[in-house]
Amino acid sequence: MFTSQGPTLRELATQALSSVEQGYDLLAPKFDATPFRTPEPWLHAVTKALRPLGPFDDGLDLCTGTGAGLRTLLPLCRRRVTGVDFSAGMLEVARTAAARAHPVSGPPAVDWVRADAMALPFREGYDLAVSFGAFGHFLPDDRPRLFARVRQALRPGGVLAFPLAAPLSARAPAWWAASGFDAAMRLRNALRRPPFVMYYRTWPYSAVRADLLRAGFTERLVRLDDFGDRPDGAPRAALLVARKL
Repeated sequence: MFTSQGPTLRELATQALSSVEQGYDLLAPKFDATPFRTPEPWLHAVTKALRPLGPFDDGLDLCTGTGAGLRTLLPLCRRRVTGVDFSAGMLEVARTAAARAHPVSGPPAVDWVRADAMALPFREGYDLAVSFGAFGHFLPDDRPRLFARVRQALRPGGVLAFPLAAPLSARAPAWWAASGFDAAMRLRNALRRPPFVMYYRTWPYSAVRADLLRAGFTERLVRLDDFGDRPDGAPRAALLVARKL
């Protein structure tokens, strides 16, 4: 799909009719050739925005997939970075790519953990957690538990950070595309089990902010200047920085 190296429509359909875990196991070998992989400009912008908030010793990439987001942590963390995902297929691709890109081990050390983000096996082990493009896999009712598990994994004062794009206008083609996708996924999940949870418009900033505050974080937005401003002067993208109380 989208490139000759990417999945075919038939392969994507098979993925979408599977569970989330099995679907990503199937997609893993071709995932980096799809638009679903976080683009490099977003990774670079987040690394730049986080640098003044450091230094950090240990970093966690939540729902790491094939490991693109973990690379934002390498220049920021002095001791260890961990990629966690529940898809064994995605982790295998991430591990292989990381070994090829960084054949000589050294600080920070890199490790990979297969685990569900809703049941993270860490307790106060990290100073920084990031995530890219994965929160559409969690329903709004999942947010309190997810944020509680991330908070548990962070040391006191630790940071959870993830990028947010500005809300789309209802007149924008992308708004209609996202709304159409969400509607199709709701229909698919009403008709078939197990569900494939992936929605684009279920994490509005106001609701996410409220859940973070209730989970025991402070919260602020940091402009991602690389993406410029909208016509009304608001930033096109920001980094949500939540700090554990």
